[in-house]
Amino acid sequence: MIAAQGWLDAFLDHLRHERRLSSHTLENYARDLGRIQAWCDTKAIPAWNGLDQQHIRDYAAWRHRRGISGKTIQRELSALRSLFRYLLREGATETDPAQGVRAPKTQRRLPATLDADQINRLLEGGDTQPLEVRDKAIVELFYSSGLRLAELVSIDLIDIDLDDATLEVTGKGAKTRRVPVGRQARKAIGKWLQARAQIAAADERALFVSQRGVRLKPRSVQQRLHHWAIRQGATRNVHPHLLRHSFASHLLESSGDLRAVQELLGHADISTTQIYTHLDFQHLAEVYDNAHPRAHRKKKPHSD
Repeated sequence: MIAAQGWLDAFLDHLRHERRLSSHTLENYARDLGRIQAWCDTKAIPAWNGLDQQHIRDYAAWRHRRGISGKTIQRELSALRSLFRYLLREGATETDPAQGVRAPKTQRRLPATLDADQINRLLEGGDTQPLEVRDKAIVELFYSSGLRLAELVSIDLIDIDLDDATLEVTGKGAKTRRVPVGRQARKAIGKWLQARAQIAAADERALFVSQRGVRLKPRSVQQRLHHWAIRQGATRNVHPHLLRHSFASHLLESSGDLRAVQELLGHADISTTQIYTHLDFQHLAEVYDNAHPRAHRKKKPHSD
């Protein structure tokens, strides 16, 4: 019987080399399963096949008592189920005790978005220096195409076709998809390509590079976006996922085509995209409450 750490290492190698998951996803698996393994150590459970369904329920309840959200616990249980599928394949266990165990439910939070006016203010002018030109092109592309942060930093020059107004991106699970690039984003990227020629190293393939001429790192994009938003007068924290959420919400609001939005976002399951239908309904409800004559409460008559 191989100890838990040995099988965990083997499973992570399987995810890295066979399933070719991104480094970010691998870190999530390692962190979530490492946390479960540490809990097993406190319970004197030396191997994964020593876990039973009651153990896993106890773990989920323990995490819930510590104030951890149901979404996070569900993600940890999903990682555990993936591990047990691998152990079953390898003959290291005969059962999957994680099947059927669900995380405690918590209220689903709607993603925050910017409205059209806030987006316009964010994208007004401000691109005179090369790095400013780059930053504006990044903001335009995030909002134009609904990209994830990891997708944006991985874009190579050959991935974007400004004449065809399309971009090929590599999303979760190394899956590629083609997305449209809007007119304003193409204009901003064209301007950046002229500035990039003065900065990028001769053999650098990345579309977006740092001042040193090499591929821009995710953390740097987050910092530059935050800096850009402050300079543009934003009153809230602006981050890549906020722009992605805004893209999805605005597109769904204007088109009503959930399947198209799913494809553009690269969601494997349409249930993930359906959160934006709640956002859209929330917007419609606000419009109704403000505009419909029958939505207003009648004022009580003043007593004489």
